[in-house]
Amino acid sequence: MAERDGGFKFDVTEFDWSSERYKKTGALMPDDGTETLKAFDAIFFGAVGAPDVPDHITLWGLRLPICQGFDQYANVRPTKILPGITSPLAGVGVGDLDWVIVRENSEGEYAGHGGRAHKGFPEEVGTETAIFTRVGVTRIMRYAFKLAQSRPRKFLTVVTKSNAQRFGMVMWDEIAAEVAQEFPDVKWDKMLVDAMTVRMVKDPKSLDTIVATNLHADILSDLAGALAGSLGVAPTANIDPERRFPSMFEPIHGSAFDITGKGIANPVATFWTAAQMLDHLGEEKAAGRLMQAIDQVCEAGIMTPDIGGTANTQQVTDAVCAAIRGANILGT
Repeated sequence: MAERDGGFKFDVTEFDWSSERYKKTGALMPDDGTETLKAFDAIFFGAVGAPDVPDHITLWGLRLPICQGFDQYANVRPTKILPGITSPLAGVGVGDLDWVIVRENSEGEYAGHGGRAHKGFPEEVGTETAIFTRVGVTRIMRYAFKLAQSRPRKFLTVVTKSNAQRFGMVMWDEIAAEVAQEFPDVKWDKMLVDAMTVRMVKDPKSLDTIVATNLHADILSDLAGALAGSLGVAPTANIDPERRFPSMFEPIHGSAFDITGKGIANPVATFWTAAQMLDHLGEEKAAGRLMQAIDQVCEAGIMTPDIGGTANTQQVTDAVCAAIRGANILGT
């Protein structure tokens, strides 16, 4: 893309870390996988999973060891209605829904603490312990406030469930109020997560930047993607803000078993994720050019069936590549 302009080029190394590898070797990645990844500037992560491999195996065998091993504690999920895409929300169009959801990505409900006892017996017990630390909550809150500060509206919504979860979630609320004092130019409010789902649907214009726990933001960001038209257009960045380790970039949508092999998977989420990666690597001009190409292609109606189009994956990909090169997509 930018190499033609004398800008940059990527040195890409591919790894076969996948469900297929798991089925052959019993592991999704080698024991020294994260050590190998330390040498790279960024990680571009494709969808992982297979119908015959349990989801918790693929999650804990690959994605979470990378996120937690590299302390990628800020999961950033932008959502907006792209030109040419119709939201399922009546009367909501381009510009009416433009959010960034910041998900705490290292602890909380996905900390991995818990276990099962007396398996197979009537008295079997399963525990899942959510862990919230002052360090973890403070740093994600500060990241979210800084992000909100950088956006035109300078507005942040903090999402918890502090009426029912009176320890960790109340601590979230208290720390949010503390960190807010560092950002007097940022307006903020807070919502209970159940009420937040209603607000996202009924009043999307009232939201801008959103921060929530690992579990809550995971769920809310899927809702956000659907409200913007499809999970097929939803990107994700797993960021180590201190840049001690490489950050990882992945589309939200997963492996989508129902359409595997049909050639109709939406590549927009992957392109948008690539734009996030370019921006993180300091190639803001290239990131903007890629997003402009995505907008042009969607506005021209070159879209996959999940967002109302008739094009296949390759046709959308070809159109985005052509738009990057400067072709007049809107006139085709």
